Amino acid sequence: MVGVNGDLEKLRGEQYLKLHPDRVAMQDASAQTALLQFMTTGMSRTAVPASIHCDHLIVGKDGAESDLTSSIATNKEVFDFLQSCGEKYGIQFWGPGSGIIHQIVLENFSVPGLMMLGTDLHTPNAGGLGAIAIGVGGADAVDGLTGTPWELKAPKIMGVKLTGQLSGWSSPKDVITHLAGILTVRGGTGYIVEYFGEGVANLSCTGMATICNMGAEIGATTSTFPYQEAHRRYLQQTNRGPIADAADVALGKYSFLKADAGAAYDKVIEIDLNTLEPHVNGPFTPDLSTPISTFGETAKAEEWPATVSAGLIGSCTNSSYQDMSRAASIIRQAEAAGIKPKIPFFVTPGSEQIRATIERDGLIDVFERNGAVVLANACGPCIGQWDRTDVPKTSTESNAIFTSFNRNFRARNDGNRNTMNFLTSPDIVTAMIYSGDMNYNPVTDSINTEKGPFRFEPPSGDELPNSGFIKGREKFYPDPNPQPKADVQINVSPESDRLQLLEPFAPWSGDELTTTVLLKVEGKCTTDHISAAGSWLKYKGHLENISYNTLIGAVNKETGEVNKAYDLNGDAYSIPELMFKWKEDKRPWIVVAEHNYGEGSAREHAAMSPRFTGGSIILVKSFARIHETNLKKQGMLPLTFADEADYDRISSGDELTTVDLRDMIAKDGNNGGFLKMHVKKRDGSEFEFLCKHTMSKDQIDFFKAGSAINYIGNLKKEQEANA
Repeated sequence: MVGVNGDLEKLRGEQYLKLHPDRVAMQDASAQTALLQFMTTGMSRTAVPASIHCDHLIVGKDGAESDLTSSIATNKEVFDFLQSCGEKYGIQFWGPGSGIIHQIVLENFSVPGLMMLGTDLHTPNAGGLGAIAIGVGGADAVDGLTGTPWELKAPKIMGVKLTGQLSGWSSPKDVITHLAGILTVRGGTGYIVEYFGEGVANLSCTGMATICNMGAEIGATTSTFPYQEAHRRYLQQTNRGPIADAADVALGKYSFLKADAGAAYDKVIEIDLNTLEPHVNGPFTPDLSTPISTFGETAKAEEWPATVSAGLIGSCTNSSYQDMSRAASIIRQAEAAGIKPKIPFFVTPGSEQIRATIERDGLIDVFERNGAVVLANACGPCIGQWDRTDVPKTSTESNAIFTSFNRNFRARNDGNRNTMNFLTSPDIVTAMIYSGDMNYNPVTDSINTEKGPFRFEPPSGDELPNSGFIKGREKFYPDPNPQPKADVQINVSPESDRLQLLEPFAPWSGDELTTTVLLKVEGKCTTDHISAAGSWLKYKGHLENISYNTLIGAVNKETGEVNKAYDLNGDAYSIPELMFKWKEDKRPWIVVAEHNYGEGSAREHAAMSPRFTGGSIILVKSFARIHETNLKKQGMLPLTFADEADYDRISSGDELTTVDLRDMIAKDGNNGGFLKMHVKKRDGSEFEFLCKHTMSKDQIDFFKAGSAINYIGNLKKEQEANA
């Protein structure tokens, strides 16, 4: 604030902040890379409290017990590595079966006023309890773990005013699915979303968490809520009464934990909860939002499948006690009417605490006796860990699933590019399993039965369990205050195909960059396209192996083919094959793409793999926030077109050379934000065009050192030498 004389307009969206997070949380897939990078710093312990959560590597198929047993056996090497890292550096280790990172954070760590980083895009889930929780890549997490100031361009503030009160079939999920339809997947980029208005007081804490969780799908830096009575109730129920008391004082005595009087928002959107109806979002993008009242006719007009093939509830977005109890109320109605589900139904509890509590209260019995498969306390199908048996991955026929998840890109859930995932509330998903008809609207329609038409009453459920939460099985809980154990050995076998120690990337040579266009990408290119999940998650700790999935989901603009690129002599390769070939040929490459490149999960490998395979520059129309930062952290140069029309002038095989990179570096990035590029076409013609960059002084230092980790390591060595 000093540097801009208190002028928020000069701060928001313009200046970089240097922040000191209170906590870091890491899920097992991304924790591997984060910890491999942390190990290179030589530190004996983390600078802030941290936790590891084993949730992404558990495959869902037959049910919790058998799935957990087989997944632990399959991933033993990785889980042992993560546990030994936790023991050595004093990091809390939540083992497989303990629950999903975001639910555990909400139950144990999130508090009003907390600032935390998490190596998962849906970390903002903790904003449902008034935290500022931001999803980042592993290198950003290492900033937090090492106590290095974490840099973020000051976000703008978007205010979402909620009026009225939810009722009937409408739920907190509909707030964010509706908002996604308004803003699109890019509309929240560069913003923190702050909810306000009288409607906020009518939401549950876990409902607020659902809204914040899926705020990632509009590109927001994070989302948060002011302190409410619902927060106090949730803190008390999760054995954190003293924190609730402290929050009461902070609010009542100091007017903290709420918006300042006269707070100035950069943008305001108003949503009337009284009139909000259930929404269904999809397919293939989380911002294609359709009210349930028009969904059937839209499905017909778009020629989507006429039937639903499966229903899935749970995930980090919707696995609270309230979600589960409302779903169970629908099932009990169907059971009383004598009707049974027509399609497979899967339920994923969010944590051991949730699982144990809904088991005690009879909800799991309700689910299972009505045909549901209750999966392990893990991400499972939401993250692509679904061993689906009813529809082959190779099927070319479209099929539709209804889920309460937060993301629905092609092939994300079951590996099948033709599976259409429609995102909605657990209530709508649960009702749909009894119809299986895409034209069915449970708010207004009836289901024909032998006894006549049956129509569901709106769902009901308890915000919190009347008898309180129970912890469940002690084996799923870690030491609450782990201390570093210097004598613990962390072993990574050179022969392992799951783990690989990292070699530093080469520093900048000091010269302008000359690159060849390897691929021109068409349309949406998310981190799922750049670094696929599913079966590839097993290689998260092995950079070379996982790099063989780089951009395999991308569409070649010039040919319309998926995962196909062409060498200069016309020979066809898969995209990663050509990357590795050009790396061996010592031909640095550049990828050119369109809008919101890198949308989706905070997958660090989507930046590390391009760097590892010989990439130098990613040039696009626009970036998703986390991915642009991840590229900078790995020593890549992310650029955007100053004039988007120049995208059409570039072709694969063109040679692109920076003109004034050295000047930009010499000025620590403060050169006006532009970079000139010289193009040499394969026909010999040449031209120049302007690119834009957002490199800060620190990010220039990362680039010069070869990566952020190189830079941090160099600083630590200098500090030790001068000590």
